[in-house]
Amino acid sequence: MRDIVVTLLFAHFARHALRSPYVGALLWVWIGLMNPHRLGWGFAYSLPFGMASAAILLIGMLMHSKEVRWPKGVQLPLLIALISWMGLTTVTAIHVGPSLSKYVEVLKVLGVTILVACVVINRKQIIGLIWVVTGSIAFFGIKGGVFTLLTGGAHRVWGPPSSLVNGNNELALALVISIPLLYFLSRNLSISSDLAIIGRVPVRYLKRGLQVSIFLCAIAAVGSQSRGAFLAIGAMGAMLWWRSKSKLGLGILILLMVPAILVFMPDEWTARMNTIQTYQQDRSAMGRINAWSVAINIANDRFLGAGFATATRVIYAMYAPDPDYVLVAHSIYFQMLGEHGYFGLFLYLMFWFSTYRMAGRLMAHGMRDPTLEWVGELGSMAKVSLTGFAVGAAFLSLAYWDMPFYIMVILLVTENWVRQQNAERSYSTSVEDGASMGLQLDGGAADVRARPSSC
Repeated sequence: MRDIVVTLLFAHFARHALRSPYVGALLWVWIGLMNPHRLGWGFAYSLPFGMASAAILLIGMLMHSKEVRWPKGVQLPLLIALISWMGLTTVTAIHVGPSLSKYVEVLKVLGVTILVACVVINRKQIIGLIWVVTGSIAFFGIKGGVFTLLTGGAHRVWGPPSSLVNGNNELALALVISIPLLYFLSRNLSISSDLAIIGRVPVRYLKRGLQVSIFLCAIAAVGSQSRGAFLAIGAMGAMLWWRSKSKLGLGILILLMVPAILVFMPDEWTARMNTIQTYQQDRSAMGRINAWSVAINIANDRFLGAGFATATRVIYAMYAPDPDYVLVAHSIYFQMLGEHGYFGLFLYLMFWFSTYRMAGRLMAHGMRDPTLEWVGELGSMAKVSLTGFAVGAAFLSLAYWDMPFYIMVILLVTENWVRQQNAERSYSTSVEDGASMGLQLDGGAADVRARPSSC
């Protein structure tokens, strides 16, 4: 039954995507983040929905080229430079074959991300993209939150099967990143009113639904028993409180939730969180430190890094303090360092630093112009999400995961939309000023003609 539903939904939106490349972009994001076809066990499980949605998006862009626009900003050139550098490190990799296979996968994800940025143009499309990105992840947060409450937190929450966020740690980070965007949507429901499906739901029900979703996503993130997510929640919660306009109310809510969670969660969860302080006694933590040492040693020895395939016995025998404990990097920073060298890490950090600053510029727009208040709140909540990613992904190998890149796309196209709005206002003002000046000149000429000659 699930397979039939997913296939029919895909066919329905694919038909619309051929008429509008924007719908094709949403289809790609939905399939890539949620992996709905993996929720069944029948014929749809192994169908190439991702490849099909990418092809449909590309065909739609070719058929409707007038709806495609290259967004201005430094982010896409930086991303292209990073992809190009990855291609160079792949050619010079220690294990060329496996590195090439991984590079093709990364190229597909990041390449289509660039295409998505080219078809999201107006405010309605921006808000629609935010709903699809957050909803695709929040689905698992709602389900996982209910599961955690029913089981008393005795079992871990897992993500969409066969995806980058299938693991409990990865899903927890995805939920942490989604919460600020859900909060943004709950505070700006008026701009969602013109969306085809969301706009039909009464505002009061929509607001309550989003608030419940935020709560359940937070519970699911805690129920994942992820230590990295626990640290990310702490950093994000502090920043969310700092950015919030209702600091008192949110502060009281956080103070009430923390002890409630500590009491509710089982002893196994508490013991796992306590290993953060005693990491020397935890084999998993020491394995990560061993993997980080490998990344540093590779970068010191090879300017181009080792390529995408670094977690192998051959490489660990060459660079690891403990060559018998082979583990992936478990950190986006050391992942980039070991795979692409210091320059690759530099490009990666520059990309995210520029994205973070772009969120700050959107906040400034919102403070200057009351009509752009939602833009300011989007920038503020995006900063919170990016902070959660920066902290939580420091312990996970998610350097190429697409959700943070979609946040970049949302910020980039929003900044371009703001520029367009300001340009249109400036043009309208100049036209009005010109018309007013013309009327004044015409009036002055009439006075001159009407005044009798003094000769």
